[in-house]
Amino acid sequence: MQLLHGNPWPDLFGESHREAFHLEVRDAYAVANESEPFRKFLGGEPDDYAWFEPWLQLMKETTGRGISVTRVRIVTVPHTDYTRFSLAVSDLNIGAGEDIRYLPRHEAGEVPTDDFWLFDDNRVAFNLVDENGRAEESAALTTDTGIVEHCRRLKQQFWSLAVPHREYIIR
Repeated sequence: MQLLHGNPWPDLFGESHREAFHLEVRDAYAVANESEPFRKFLGGEPDDYAWFEPWLQLMKETTGRGISVTRVRIVTVPHTDYTRFSLAVSDLNIGAGEDIRYLPRHEAGEVPTDDFWLFDDNRVAFNLVDENGRAEESAALTTDTGIVEHCRRLKQQFWSLAVPHREYIIR
């Protein structure tokens, strides 16, 4: 595994040729630039989403090159506050070109403990968090065929079970 420091995501997406798939398995994330927007969400306060613009721009650039960006969020029901927050923000992700699906945890079967991005079905980048669950500005990248194949199988399994965002919120 190769440890990628700083913000590795622009390079990882820039090197992609076909697809980037993200599996999210946590019910809450401690991302530094989300703490104030999350507080506003919980308080019913408006947000200008300026904090989210770098990600949205990266997604627009990536999908604009014809790269498919998909994600499955495995969520506990009833939803945590953070899940409700991510559901509310998802329209922005979708507007930037992402395809997001949801899968209730009780319908998922065995769920891995780690989130990952699978790029072009041949590279896996694991999101890194510290011992308190706070996201770090780094990722662990591998091309190990066994790990890549395992992540491919998880992608296929969960994608086929998950429900598109719009359909999920109507439920």
